[in-house]
Amino acid sequence: MPARYAFAETWELPMPAEAVRDVLVDLECYPEWWPQVRAVAKLGEDDALLVCRSALPYELEIELHAVSRDLPTLEVELGGDLDGFARWTLTPTSRGSRMVFEQEVVVRGLLGQASMLLRPVLSWNHRQMMLGCRQGLSAAVAGA
Repeated sequence: MPARYAFAETWELPMPAEAVRDVLVDLECYPEWWPQVRAVAKLGEDDALLVCRSALPYELEIELHAVSRDLPTLEVELGGDLDGFARWTLTPTSRGSRMVFEQEVVVRGLLGQASMLLRPVLSWNHRQMMLGCRQGLSAAVAGA
């Protein structure tokens, strides 16, 4: 039976929303700044395949299809090992920008079957992945 997950985080970043967007929409560069993204293959103008591995010794292959690349909302549909969506909403603030990340997914395959037992561990693993994203994104935008 597949398992459902919903995640949400809000970050304050000391950089403009446009600069953050420019880094987020450049999927092919993710492995350069997001340690848990191991590989990216562009499949078309709006499509890519990401291979991710966070703290657990398990790789996910996630197919992305761009829904929106325009501010304030960047969104992709997810397929492969995860079905659902990921969305970044970026709004300007007096100190830079506020980023709201939302993700709702259904986990399939062996990981989905084991998910009921492993839910706390898988949620922790996701937090580790997003920590790597936050740290890497801040560095990538600052260096752009």
